[in-house]
Amino acid sequence: MIEIIKHSIRFVLFLLAQAFIFNQLEIGLGIQLMVYPLYIFLLPLEMNVSLLMLIAFGLGFCIDLFSNTYGLHASSALVIAYGRTYLLKLFEPRDGFDPGIELTIYSMGYAWFSYVFGTFLLAHTVWFFFIEQFKWSEFWYVILKTLLGVPLSLILCILIQFLFFKKPIKR
Repeated sequence: MIEIIKHSIRFVLFLLAQAFIFNQLEIGLGIQLMVYPLYIFLLPLEMNVSLLMLIAFGLGFCIDLFSNTYGLHASSALVIAYGRTYLLKLFEPRDGFDPGIELTIYSMGYAWFSYVFGTFLLAHTVWFFFIEQFKWSEFWYVILKTLLGVPLSLILCILIQFLFFKKPIKR
């Protein structure tokens, strides 16, 4: 029950942060900071893919409602929610994931988290910008926005974890 409350509060916080803070920032060159993929990435490993996709769609749809983006966030969230299982199978530790582990930077390590979540974020951002532009003539513009936006979003997501997540106590 506590896990459901924790993830519900995170849902609201990531939704509000993305819709009212990060979607409103004008950095230049069309760069958009995306932090809500972190919420989808941090959902429990044991979660059914259908439920994961439903939650991701709900988050993306709510962000779309606040941002007037007509399904861009919802489709991007669905893509990464569906691909999360396959991505995590590719990068699963040799002994497998510990039961009940949360895939934070503290539990998985800085290098693993940066590489795996960076790949996750890259897939999300490429899908988002290609659907947003929807023209092959804008290919290099999409690549530029992606190459500038993904590292900044990754740094921001790592910073969020350092600021707002507790480091587990080793026993």
